[in-house]
Amino acid sequence: MTHHITTQPYLPGCFRQGLLLFFFLLATTDSPGQSPTFARDTSYNLRSAYEHIRKDYPQVRPIQPKLPRRVRAQTGLVYARIGERELHLDVFSPARSRKKVYPGVLLIHGGGWRSGSRDMEVPMAQQLAARGFVAVTVEYRLSPEAQYPAGIHDLKAAVRWMRAHGAELGLDTSKIAAYGCSSGAQMASFLGTTSGMPQFEGAEGYPEYSSRVQAVLNIDGIVSFVHPEAAAEGEMAGQWLGGSRTENWKNWKEASPLEYAGPQSPPFLFVNCTIPRFHAGRDDLFRILTAAGIYHEVHTLPESTHSFWTVHPWFEPTLRYSAAFLHHVFK
Repeated sequence: MTHHITTQPYLPGCFRQGLLLFFFLLATTDSPGQSPTFARDTSYNLRSAYEHIRKDYPQVRPIQPKLPRRVRAQTGLVYARIGERELHLDVFSPARSRKKVYPGVLLIHGGGWRSGSRDMEVPMAQQLAARGFVAVTVEYRLSPEAQYPAGIHDLKAAVRWMRAHGAELGLDTSKIAAYGCSSGAQMASFLGTTSGMPQFEGAEGYPEYSSRVQAVLNIDGIVSFVHPEAAAEGEMAGQWLGGSRTENWKNWKEASPLEYAGPQSPPFLFVNCTIPRFHAGRDDLFRILTAAGIYHEVHTLPESTHSFWTVHPWFEPTLRYSAAFLHHVFK
């Protein structure tokens, strides 16, 4: 297969931005009939990202969920249980005739492995559904609740759930992509490079189904915690990985998708801002994919900053590149 790389000139203006995560724990209380609650960090969300970005980019506008015509939504579906803890997802799919099926996309939110929610990916999921994909936004356990590899187990379980319910979702179970933003992009990349590795599967249901994904969309996320370009990764990664790089090198290396890349890896799309730290390891991954003849592409958004996908005008090119890539690899 061929590969295609598109580059844009380096623009230093984006260095005015730092990482858009300001974290604090919000305690919640249990309600009768609901699964147990825990300390949730909701400080990273669409509104907070917009408010932070507009300080330096006053022209940006917030994005909002809006269900397109001929797209149906199924929300709050339980895809796994860990004890009494329920994990949920939302499904956005094209209205369809009974026999038609569509490729699937699992959308994984960012937030430094400790914040954010699946609601952040609803606008993108809605728009991908309008373009012919079964788009699933997913909740997974974050570091205040459970450290690595719990979130990985959750996401692989979500892929298995999608295959188990493929008929009712109108899903082509041979064509599922993992789409992730920032820390979610690292996790999507991990799903892509660790297919068929039982040590990362977990035991959250549907073991008879595969968690393999056939494509990865990495929206401004690293593919290695131990690459020299990943030197800026610190406290938030350490909270998820059970210690700092020096305290728990094993987990930092083990959780790096680049460590597993090879001929079995699926096609990759990267959409990036111009800050190098947010795609640590990408170019080394491309060399591996090129040697194996695996399709990949990259688009760098000029004069953008991290979390660009959460605001207009950068939401639109992110959607455009994502849909075009999916149509290309899934034909």
